[in-house]
This record gives sequence, structure tokens and C-alpha cells, in this order.
Amino acid sequence: MRIAILSQNSESYSTKRLIEAAEQRGHEASVVDYMRCYMTIATHRPRVIYQGESLEGVEAIIPRIAASYTFYGNAVVRQFEMMSVYTVNSSQAIARSRDKLRSLQLLSRKGIGMPVTGIAHATQDIEGLMSDVGGAPMVIKLIEGMQGIGVVLAETHQAAKSVIEAFRSLDTNILVQEFIAEAGGADIRCFVLGDKVVAAMKRQGAPGEFRSNIHRGGAASVIKLTPEERSTAVRAAQAMGLRVAGVDILRSNHGALVMEVNSSPGLEGIEGATNKDVAGMVIDFIAKKAKPGPQPDRIQG
Repeated sequence: MRIAILSQNSESYSTKRLIEAAEQRGHEASVVDYMRCYMTIATHRPRVIYQGESLEGVEAIIPRIAASYTFYGNAVVRQFEMMSVYTVNSSQAIARSRDKLRSLQLLSRKGIGMPVTGIAHATQDIEGLMSDVGGAPMVIKLIEGMQGIGVVLAETHQAAKSVIEAFRSLDTNILVQEFIAEAGGADIRCFVLGDKVVAAMKRQGAPGEFRSNIHRGGAASVIKLTPEERSTAVRAAQAMGLRVAGVDILRSNHGALVMEVNSSPGLEGIEGATNKDVAGMVIDFIAKKAKPGPQPDRIQG
């Protein structure tokens, strides 16, 4: 099978591991920088051109689209779908997961546990917004942030009010969220593949840091999930329509709470913590599921 990994960084751990796993299984794998592709849209003959060559022979793609380039990256994914190329995560599913407001609304509709959350842009009722999520301490985020950037823990009422006012002055959308103190600065990353959690790790924030992102100094370790946590992670991925997902969960006094669903989960932390060949599992999944023919651009539910 000819597989293309849509990635801007051919030297990243995740990209190199996917190439390695594909080649070990006898597949032809290559890295395609989606931002350097161009597309021609013609009746019955859509094409993606990369480095002067048409990618018409590709049978499956693994999109690893950076959050800051979602619009164009997802357009490339849609073009491959029009070419009847199997994509492990569809363009519609990627778009759902990248829209934090939409993703939270979908989780809510499916009855999946999550921290109480408020979304605002230019509201004058800051007191009401804070009250609705239970008051301080609370987490305040820029909706466009990633990897823990643009995330603040406001420990007092006045601090929370000041941060919201400051963020509001940026003319941006903000998210105000209940702080789950009992999580102790840790979360669980569940790697979902199809309808199963194939690997999971606990991420513990650095001392004095409430964010558990490994990019910000967090430490990873293997963890045993409860049946509720496994079910929650799978349901959250399916709510987005994702076949491959990293689902971040907090352990709270009232059960598993989903923080985020990631459509391009990294492999380095999860493989290092669990000693599992997660990249190989992804390639095996694609080899089993990929079928030629039109790819839908709609998700039910």
C-alpha cells in the first residue's frame, strides 16, 4: 500500500515512527508537506500536486495537520477524499476537533462528562460568567491556544476578573472552565484507535504547574484505566468522528471528565511511557480498514 503522511516536519518523532512502521510492514510510505501542495479542482478529476508530481497513486493518508494551518491542511485532506483516497481521520472530523466550542457542544450533546465551561467574546456580564462555572479558582483559556499556551489558572475572584477583562481586550474568544483541584495537576492521555483505547499514560505537571503538557515540562508514566475512562475516551473520539485520537481526561470526584480531543496525537510520549508500538498499530489499522472508493465528507450525529 502507498501511504502518505501529511506533515510539515519530516524529522519529528511521530512522522519518523509512522514511516518506519509502514516500511517494516512492506508498505511504501512518504512525507508530504501539505502546505507545499497545490490542488486543481476539475470535474471528475481532482488532483493534488506536490513537488511537481500528481499524488494520484496514493492509497491512504495520515493527516498530521498543525493547528495553525488547519484551514489549508484540511482543504488538502478534502481533496484527497474527493480522489477516493482513504484518510485515517476525515476532514470533517478534524474540523470538529479543532473547533473547541463545537467539540465541547458535541461532547455535551452526547452526555460525555467534562468540566463546566463558559464561552464568551465581548460579554459585559463577567460576574455571571464566573458564577456559572462555580467561581474561583477557575481556568481561563484563549480558544485559539494550544499545548498549554494561553491558559491561566486564576485562583481568586479578582484575579479571574482581571484575566477575563485582559483577554476580552484582545478581541478574541475566551473559554472559562471549572478547575478540577482533585486532579492534582495531572491528566490522562488516552490513545484511541477505532473503537479501542490502545495505550494510555498519566501526565503529571511540573512542580507548581497546573498544566500537564509534556511540552511544558510534564512527566509521563504508564497508567491503568478504569472501564469508565476507557468508555469515555472512545465515546469522545467517536463524537468527533475521529478514528485516531488523543483524548485527555481528568480524574474528578464525579468521574472521568474530558478536557480535549486531539486529532493529531503525538507518539513520542505515549510510546515512551507504555513501551508499545503505537505507530505500528496505526499502520495495521489503516491496512485493515482502507478501501478504495468515494470517501464521505459527512459524519452522522
